Amino acid sequence: MNIPEQHLHTARRVGGAAVVSALALGALAGGATAAGAAQPAGTHTARHTDRAPQHPIPFTAAKVTRDSDGRYTISWAATGLRGVTVYAGSTQGHIDTRHAVARGTSTDSVTVTGLGAADRMWFRLVPSRGEGLTLADRSLHLASAPNFRDAGGYRTADGSWVRMGVAYRSGDLSKLTAKDLAELRRLGIATVYDLRTDDEVAAGPDQVPAGAKDIRENVLGTAGTGAFNPTTPDAAFDMMVSSEVGMVDLPSATSSFHAVLTGVADRPGAVVYHCTAGKDRTGWASGALLTALGVPRRTVMSDYLASNDYNAASNAATPAALPPAQAAVYKPLLGVDPAYLNSGFDEVDERYGTFGAYLQRGLGLDSRTLKQLKDRMLVG
Repeated sequence: MNIPEQHLHTARRVGGAAVVSALALGALAGGATAAGAAQPAGTHTARHTDRAPQHPIPFTAAKVTRDSDGRYTISWAATGLRGVTVYAGSTQGHIDTRHAVARGTSTDSVTVTGLGAADRMWFRLVPSRGEGLTLADRSLHLASAPNFRDAGGYRTADGSWVRMGVAYRSGDLSKLTAKDLAELRRLGIATVYDLRTDDEVAAGPDQVPAGAKDIRENVLGTAGTGAFNPTTPDAAFDMMVSSEVGMVDLPSATSSFHAVLTGVADRPGAVVYHCTAGKDRTGWASGALLTALGVPRRTVMSDYLASNDYNAASNAATPAALPPAQAAVYKPLLGVDPAYLNSGFDEVDERYGTFGAYLQRGLGLDSRTLKQLKDRMLVG
């Protein structure tokens, strides 16, 4: 029995996005099987009338965003599909594919309400042909760690997707609450890589979930003990560019990033890597990880620049408490800029020729480890 289309897209559309009440949908569906759910999620549902998929996962873009009022907006893009059915679940591995929460066209955006409370809500997008895709909001919405987010959920250049729920990136974890720690434990966080200097760690030791292993990897090494006091905005900008070059050149950095990528590849459970603001050392760690997985540079840059959004409140509060001249100097230090990340990639090109050579010769990742990394982190 198919759920009537008018019940799947109820109420109204705002800016082209369907607004769907999951509670109402569940009541209407009863014990019925949602359209597109006759086969398990992730299996091929193509018919002879469909074109053969060029890649197992047909989505070229997809994203989940949780609003402050508990509404979820799920958007996606694909071509050549009859439609897409959306399912939801409070855990990644147990999404109820008996009852759909929304349906849409091959390229669409729906907003779902009434899903109830969960540490993290997961959504399964099942296309009319090809493999489905499981996503969640990238942010964990931790007030004590606003830049704590999933490193996955991105599409690679060859059409695979980076699995979510395996690797996370963050800023300072010293202020995590007991509630936050319990949530991270339930999410399976087993290893934390602390990329900060000894002084930073002493000033704010990590709070980690029960049972998780906290591993120290000082990216800056002794380079993090020197003075870092620019006197002009231009000098501050130049120092940030130079520090990104150090992410490639410093022996302590290559050793640390080797450990992080190896850990993501082979350590059990989910992995978190973090520094203080979650933008520079963590930004390069994510840049290296995503590039190793085949994510396009423009997507890597978008992930890098997102720290400006997640850290917006603290980035605004710090200069507001300073004299204008000093605030202007601080501004380049607080945020991220495309020139910063590009300087790291430029250094890779100059020293190694290709990013693959950097991974192998610079970070010492052999072909077996790189295969493990892709096997664990990629779907489709």
